[in-house]
Amino acid sequence: MNDKPNYYYPPEDAARMADSMSASQSQPAAIAAESDIPASLRRRDRSRMVPIVAALAVGAVIGGASGAGAALLISGTRGGTAITGTNETQGITVNRPDSVTAVTAVAAAVSPSVVTISVSDSSGSGGTGSGVVLSDDGYVLTNNHVVTLDGAASTPTIQVRDNNGHLFSATVVGSDPTVDMAVIKLDNASGMTPIEWADSAKLNVGDVTIAMGAPLGLAGTVTTGIISALNRSIQIASTAAPEDNSGTAPDSSSPFDFFNFDLGQGQQSSGGVTATINIPVIQTDAAINPGNSGGALLDASGKLIGINVAIANAGSASGQSGSIGVGFALPSNLAKRVSSEIIATGKASHGLLGAKVSDAANAEGSTTVGGRLEEIISGGAAEKAGLKAGDVVLKFNGFPVTDASDLTALVRTSAAEETVTVQILRDGKTQDISVTLGTYAG
Repeated sequence: MNDKPNYYYPPEDAARMADSMSASQSQPAAIAAESDIPASLRRRDRSRMVPIVAALAVGAVIGGASGAGAALLISGTRGGTAITGTNETQGITVNRPDSVTAVTAVAAAVSPSVVTISVSDSSGSGGTGSGVVLSDDGYVLTNNHVVTLDGAASTPTIQVRDNNGHLFSATVVGSDPTVDMAVIKLDNASGMTPIEWADSAKLNVGDVTIAMGAPLGLAGTVTTGIISALNRSIQIASTAAPEDNSGTAPDSSSPFDFFNFDLGQGQQSSGGVTATINIPVIQTDAAINPGNSGGALLDASGKLIGINVAIANAGSASGQSGSIGVGFALPSNLAKRVSSEIIATGKASHGLLGAKVSDAANAEGSTTVGGRLEEIISGGAAEKAGLKAGDVVLKFNGFPVTDASDLTALVRTSAAEETVTVQILRDGKTQDISVTLGTYAG
């Protein structure tokens, strides 16, 4: 049995909705965030254990391929925009402003900075995702797989709805399939509320998380949890997998896996979903479902710590899909850099190590985990820094490296020409080496 997870885009699971979300918007009074997290958040019920399964499937959390899923079941239509099933604004309802939790305060404050994105193509296929506002004139960050309909749409039609129910058309400023992010620009937008960034390098496992977005097309949905892991690297489908045209080998000893991805309702992607990408993520148990893609993962003060990108589920064989408490978000520090570069130049840069990499744990006689350098590419960054075949990378800029996927993710999410510190194991001794990365030509 293959012990590596099988990654795919999960279908929507509208049957998991217990209730339709309350639609009416109450204009909340000014709410001051509480200084302490309430006990109800700290004492989470952990008694309900998820059954152990042989393999988890990780999939991007775009909602409603072909306009199906929640909106279809609610409204009975197959229109290209999955948000038609709910007509409410997505503002946060506060009925008792004098008695709120910290989560209520965060949700009310951040609601204007989270939008619902509806995407369709010329064939009538469509889907719903989420996004976060970057500027008062309408730059919005989301996932690349949202604006490309999982790689199927090269010229999408995009409609965005804010928390007051205002609709905007939008265009793609630039996309980055290497880390599954994209920036769109709303037409004729002004006075919007930009999200406030947190420093994702300062997060702790156990920190409270608050996810906001439009799962299953249900705009204005708020879920809570904790950070369950940091510095995780996962492989997900690339919606426009970059080919390595630089003439040097990629930073992985194994080729990309090529397969189709189930987009729900029996539809298969006809677009650019042809390979996998390695991304570093924050893992959270806050409920994240199809449609949360591109939405906000927040800390207890309402600052953005991550962009929701993928979920894990037990796969179709188990009869269970949707959230099982294993969701993933791209760290805010990465999102901030990439989105800034896209706005400035239309694209983002990524580092290149110039080496083939394998899992150190699989090497004969290995006594450690890490990323083992199998081959050093002539003229590349690794060779220039003095790295050698057989070196095992243990840390990359202070982040632990447990396998080739970790190292590839950390290299790719670094900026081109960035100087990093690599801790290696060579001949039984550890040493730190400074490496100025090359430029990934994806």
